[in-house]
Amino acid sequence: MIEKVLTSADVEFVTTLHGDERAFFHVLLQPRGNQADQLLRAIDDLALGELDEAAREGDTPEGEQALDAGERALEVSLQALRAAGSPAEGRLIEDHPLDALKSLVEEVGADEVLVLTDPHYVEEFFHRDWASRARHKVGVPVLKLFSHSRA
Repeated sequence: MIEKVLTSADVEFVTTLHGDERAFFHVLLQPRGNQADQLLRAIDDLALGELDEAAREGDTPEGEQALDAGERALEVSLQALRAAGSPAEGRLIEDHPLDALKSLVEEVGADEVLVLTDPHYVEEFFHRDWASRARHKVGVPVLKLFSHSRA
């Protein structure tokens, strides 16, 4: 589960996470503009010392614009995973990401879930981030990873 395009460092990290063991990636992407309100994103930016980013949170695409950007980010991410030698498919999530994740885990018989996002300090502190909530919902191990760089 991701919220933005995978960087080359992210792709290398997840495709080598289990050594030589081959993995098939089923990627779910929910556009960042649709998942958290601007205040929480701004607090995360401030916690990371990124004052310019906090000031620009109001410019984050919302609604249809977020979906368009999300579709592009998903396609680029899938292409990067495939180029790294890992089979991958994916879908964009508009609502209820954890319900979609649980359904996908059951549908494909997933062994593990990777949640790769930027830090979300407020949600993490209260255990309301995707990984914390998914651990109680999906029935398989959930590994929380942080993106290597902001996109």
